[in-house]
Amino acid sequence: MSGVNRVILLGFTGKDPEIKYLPNGTAVCNFSLATSETWKDSDGEKKDRTEWHSLVAFGKLGEICGEYLTKGKQIFCIGKLQTDSWKDKDGNQRSATKVIISEMQMLGGGGGKKEEKKAPDDDPLEGREDVPF
Repeated sequence: MSGVNRVILLGFTGKDPEIKYLPNGTAVCNFSLATSETWKDSDGEKKDRTEWHSLVAFGKLGEICGEYLTKGKQIFCIGKLQTDSWKDKDGNQRSATKVIISEMQMLGGGGGKKEEKKAPDDDPLEGREDVPF
């Protein structure tokens, strides 16, 4: 039987995404995501904890993340964990775990598209008495 490597996150982006392109033209978008939890301790005092996650999106999803996500945008995403290992300049073994996302949905709250569109100045319903709301 094979294992399952699936991550589901709902949180807020920590900074504007960074998008780069591989030599073959594939987009790679890196950004951070904050997830938080709140609970009461045994004394009834409210406690908070925020966990930071490093996310990576490839291809078309990477392009979408790079274009539409900004710091503070709430998203829901699904992906898998991947740990990369390397030796630093001093020869020490290092590693970092990232979430490679395969699905992402932008939700309400925070952030927004980098190019904001302004609403028209004239409201077609302004001054009308027959509008029921």
